Amino acid sequence: MPTGAEVVATGLTKTFRSGGSRIVAIEDLSLTISPGTMTAISGPSGSGKSTLLHLIGAIERADAGSITVDGREVTSLRRRQLDAYRRTVGFVFQRYHLLPTLTALDNVLAPVLPYRVRFDKTARARQLLDAVGLGGRERALPGQLSGGQQQRVAIARALIGEPRLLLADEPTGNLDSRTGEQILDLLVKLRDRYPVTIVIATHEQHVAARCDRLIRLRDGHIVDDVDLTQGGEPADITLGRIGRLRV
Repeated sequence: MPTGAEVVATGLTKTFRSGGSRIVAIEDLSLTISPGTMTAISGPSGSGKSTLLHLIGAIERADAGSITVDGREVTSLRRRQLDAYRRTVGFVFQRYHLLPTLTALDNVLAPVLPYRVRFDKTARARQLLDAVGLGGRERALPGQLSGGQQQRVAIARALIGEPRLLLADEPTGNLDSRTGEQILDLLVKLRDRYPVTIVIATHEQHVAARCDRLIRLRDGHIVDDVDLTQGGEPADITLGRIGRLRV
């Protein structure tokens, strides 16, 4: 059975300029994320969790260090190669970013419409909408869907290109707790159904608890790394310990 992508980051550093100040978002960070796992990147606002996802997804470029996905060094790719790489990654955000004038089906189809693919685009979009629990709502516009339903469309859209890596930045942040749990249930189910590695940036402990592994950041550094499949608990995190663990 095919599995999701392996992600290896080595010595990552990313800084930003704000006025005359230099802000270090990620500093000399290294980690390995094993194929097919579901990993939470946690920490308070400003800890670097979203920046780390953006670096892995090539939305931002690192100032130093390297990122390798399935043996391909992403940080050395040129512009056209980066565009091609981004099409192999699924992105889910806190804001759904659906096109309001397009139906649910057309929103799911949008990322692959300009490209040749080896599958029937419409058939796969329908299959994914069914997989996220929206079979029969293909013709609905985003404004006719609840927040949770819109996030389900966004997840289906993220999977349309058959990615082996799915990056989710605060995917439950705009949802009530019950709907958020349903989205987490869905992500777990999809990880088991499709060959995909999932990395979730979150500040919510209950989200992290549903993952296989929790990496906690503070000021751009890893301050703890817990294998939750071995009985580790998010509440047991000791901020003084810097860990690195492959799961």
